[in-house]
Amino acid sequence: MESMKDYEKELERSFRKIEEGDILTGTVIAVSEEEVTLDLAYYTQGVIKVENMSNDPNFSVFESVKVGDEIEATVVKVDDGRGNIELSKKEANDILAWDKLAEMLENETIVSVKIAESVNAGVVTFLEGIRAFIPVSQLSTNYVEDLDAWVGKTIDVRVITVDKDKKKLVLSGKSVARDREEEARNHKISMLVPGSIVEGKVETIKPYGAFVSLGDGLDGLIHISQISQKRISSPYEVLKEGQTVKVKILNTNDNRISLSMKALEEEMVDTEPSPEVEEYVSGETVSTSLGSLLAGIKLD
Repeated sequence: MESMKDYEKELERSFRKIEEGDILTGTVIAVSEEEVTLDLAYYTQGVIKVENMSNDPNFSVFESVKVGDEIEATVVKVDDGRGNIELSKKEANDILAWDKLAEMLENETIVSVKIAESVNAGVVTFLEGIRAFIPVSQLSTNYVEDLDAWVGKTIDVRVITVDKDKKKLVLSGKSVARDREEEARNHKISMLVPGSIVEGKVETIKPYGAFVSLGDGLDGLIHISQISQKRISSPYEVLKEGQTVKVKILNTNDNRISLSMKALEEEMVDTEPSPEVEEYVSGETVSTSLGSLLAGIKLD
């Protein structure tokens, strides 16, 4: 039940002096093709013409505004000729939106935007009623060739540049996509069990080791010290790019997959029974090679 003090506050609000240029907050009570009507907790209502709602040329009042929404708008006329206060959300945006955008930048807020058009080197969208640019390099983690194919799409973005003085607003979809891909990759890595034996394909060879693709977007490193039991000076002595290899997962520390071929060799030596060595004597020399010793051993 309202107290007398609450009633006095409502009465005071309803008779406060409102002037052109003031920014008011109201609750949407009606939406039509021509205008949005607001309850201003005042003795008269506020009205925003649809053309004064947004700078976005693709703005749809029925899609963007619902009864019960709160809207901040600037007073354009104290009396629109019908006894209502005429407001402009676009004018309020020019004052308030930049503060909201700066806050989004600081908090790395993720928001959804619909791409309005393609331009040179990127695409255009609108955020908080402000025209924003997404460079082609910030659209996706993948190479983007056809910008026109992105028009009409809704993507998640972060604000990466806010310059109120220059009216410059830059967004990035790549930042959000990259973080989500990394999160998904880290989850897959967390499911790997150290000690497991897996098969992969050698993708890249470096002086310090070889990177092996394990499928499903995962790859791991076989350090040069884990390639062979023999001492080698280069991974190329044992491996070549495109080669399929079996490896053991050593660990997944810091979401990096460490692999070993050497550990598999050591396991084979430990578990395989020693073959009987037959002495072979030629007429000239006596030799027992590693190849002849292991010729009867099945290494699968």
